[in-house]
Amino acid sequence: MVFIILLLSYVIGSVPFALIVGKWGYGIDIRQHGSGNLGGTNTFRVLGKKAGFIVTISDILKGTLAASLPVLLHTDLHILVAGIPAVIGHCYPLFARFKGGKAVATSAGILLFYAPLMFVLLMAVFFIVLYISKYVSLSSLIACLAAVIYGLVVKDMLLTIVMTAFLLFLLYRHRTNIVRIISKTEPKITWL
Repeated sequence: MVFIILLLSYVIGSVPFALIVGKWGYGIDIRQHGSGNLGGTNTFRVLGKKAGFIVTISDILKGTLAASLPVLLHTDLHILVAGIPAVIGHCYPLFARFKGGKAVATSAGILLFYAPLMFVLLMAVFFIVLYISKYVSLSSLIACLAAVIYGLVVKDMLLTIVMTAFLLFLLYRHRTNIVRIISKTEPKITWL
């Protein structure tokens, strides 16, 4: 049963909502526009707010669904462990030639199921940093760091370990963004 849950989690994470929304709703392969990533930020930039919200919410919910599999299938597998393959699937999707997004929304979806209050706090951190910096990538990294700190504060060792691994993975996935932030060439969001 554990193998089935991990496999299902990966398959759920592999659903490329940015590609689906782009092709079906707009006739655009989003991989050929903007950053080329199959995630919410690129969708916002290329297709606009409506498509961006649909993709972001869908990516969050696929993390939530993957994390809920142990509960739905009545197993003892930890929620956080069940969600990890969904993050991998989002970044390296089976259905999009293994080139996906950067894992932020899907990771957030796992946390939404695991600890809804923490999810709300992390969203607040994300939007405060986004309001101040106007960098989505920096906001994502700071929110993930906040999750690590939250795990330490509440003495949840598995959460701390998983979020530290996610933070390292996000740093890797955002390495080009970090270089652009330092060189001041990273695109900023506009609030209008």
